[in-house]
Amino acid sequence: MRKYLLVLVFCLIAIAACTQQNKSEPIKEKPLQTGQVKEFKMTAKQFAFEPEIIEVNKGDKVRLIVKSVDVPHGIAIPEYGVNERLNPGEPVVIEFIADKEGTFTAFCSVFCGSGHSNMKGKIVVN
Repeated sequence: MRKYLLVLVFCLIAIAACTQQNKSEPIKEKPLQTGQVKEFKMTAKQFAFEPEIIEVNKGDKVRLIVKSVDVPHGIAIPEYGVNERLNPGEPVVIEFIADKEGTFTAFCSVFCGSGHSNMKGKIVVN
């Protein structure tokens, strides 16, 4: 009987620990799309993104179709969790909800030559 009681106590402790752990984890909500889908075709080349500035509204779903035309590049927009490698001639589709207002820098995240550090663009969210 004592053996069963010990097993029961351990089970209850384990259940309580799991329940407590789940309560402390924040619930991650998906950003809510309230606007339109805004699609942009972008080109990455030494040492620029074209277009250099993209403007959208808060709540828009942004779809970037990005293609490198010369050497491997990358595109990173940390505020939206974007960091993709761009191989020459292979379009990459990137989607995110513009849920934060402001001006955000898009930059090349793969070393592409002497002008790499200046390869930047802007995402403007109104």
